[in-house]
Amino acid sequence: MSTDPNIPLLKVRRVSKRFAGVRALKDVSLTLQRGEALAIVGENGAGKSTLMRIVAGVITPDEGEILVDGQAVHLSSVAGALKLGIALIHQELNLADNLTIGANIFLGREPRRFGLIDRATIDRESHKYLDMVGLDVAPQTVVSTLSIGKQQLVEIAKALSTDARLIIMDEPTSSLSEHEAQRLFEVVEDLKARGVSILYISHRLGEVERLADRVVVLRDGERTGELSREQNQRKNMVRLMIGRDVSRFYQRTPHAPGKEILSVSELRTPANPRHALSFTLRAGEIVGLAGLVGAGRSELLTTLFGVTPAVAGLMNMKGLRRPPRTSREAIAAGIMLAPEDRRRTGLVLPMSVKRNLSLASLRRDQRRGLLRGFLNRSAENQVAAMMIELMRIKTASDRQVVRYLSGGNQQKVVLGKWLCLEPKLLLLDEPTRGIDVGAKEEIYKLMDQLAGRGVAILFVSSELEEIISMSDRAMVMHEGRISGQLSRSELSEEAVMRLATGDVEPSPERVPA
Repeated sequence: MSTDPNIPLLKVRRVSKRFAGVRALKDVSLTLQRGEALAIVGENGAGKSTLMRIVAGVITPDEGEILVDGQAVHLSSVAGALKLGIALIHQELNLADNLTIGANIFLGREPRRFGLIDRATIDRESHKYLDMVGLDVAPQTVVSTLSIGKQQLVEIAKALSTDARLIIMDEPTSSLSEHEAQRLFEVVEDLKARGVSILYISHRLGEVERLADRVVVLRDGERTGELSREQNQRKNMVRLMIGRDVSRFYQRTPHAPGKEILSVSELRTPANPRHALSFTLRAGEIVGLAGLVGAGRSELLTTLFGVTPAVAGLMNMKGLRRPPRTSREAIAAGIMLAPEDRRRTGLVLPMSVKRNLSLASLRRDQRRGLLRGFLNRSAENQVAAMMIELMRIKTASDRQVVRYLSGGNQQKVVLGKWLCLEPKLLLLDEPTRGIDVGAKEEIYKLMDQLAGRGVAILFVSSELEEIISMSDRAMVMHEGRISGQLSRSELSEEAVMRLATGDVEPSPERVPA
């Protein structure tokens, strides 16, 4: 193991990879120094994850070579990479949540005494690694009781227990609250100070600006450029990623709001029954719903959609005089919901693009007469073809299994299945989470177009830039209540955060349009 600071810890030299004839990487090269944070950015399908899996030993390249400490190595397995000090932390955490923290940290590498697992050593050593990541939790704690942010820190502690010198983080903040993300950033800085190198993948370019010492940009499997710390700015990353300026992303066409289509009065959700929520929405209006994690934003949307029926309150929309008791009632009134977790609650992953796109309209399009209740294959094909074209879904065919689409295209399928029902009110929960900047731009354009057609949109986002740029006005929630609203001219990060943290005088529960 070389410690010469002039020799890079990792060097990737002209690596290429194909899957079933499709090029994933072509002649990609990069270097990583000790104690450096190198970000890899690019659109979905750019090859970021493929490159990281090669470095972590999950897959092997077709061409090129990997050098560690200046020596060429053959990374044919995860175990082989771990022996060289390379650890991969997946976006979907790889923990056994029914086991304790200590058991997870040493899973498969348990120290033994007299042939039995030495739990005392596990607890003692786990404390050491938990201290490194600043997690003040007992090693005997069961992982399922931890927040996602704390589970993320357990994953890092587990990597450090393997003497990792290079930690690969794939979208590490995608499910974290702002506070948890800030804690993760502090841990990354501390790891760098200890000489640990970081390969960092994220669609959140703001955090890349903050953390990365250098940035390597990929597009369509090829390296398009590298940015130094001084050049590490969002506009530069975007130009290399997609060849367009970031200023185009949030272009809005001004729309005069139409008539009131939804009125909510004294609504109490099961998650926060103590607080009565009142507000109105107008046709063609895009309203952002801001707040910190746990503020009750997602719970409000699921109540409006009938997934979690309201405890009390009134709601008026297209014949409804009360909140919907079921999603079927909400859909009949023209209310549609694209949920936060598209893979778990928005899609049926083993099914095709066509089947997913037609799911919501099956009842509408079923055969009539004697064949009532049977699938109308012709209508299903038409819906799928229309939505694939309208949403510009990148898929080999409508028979493609939706699991294998990029995150952005999966989100388009979720939206497409509702748009064919012509919604009056579209509820979007984190509509751009985990998708690349190019797909984000397309989602923003779609929101703007729908508003132009008179569709009211209420969307939740944890990205303040998104709330500020896309909203005609914003409602802000704090601990289950609406703490205030901001017009488009009043929107700013400071104004939103003051309301989101409760740093304001209490405002009436009624929030007028």
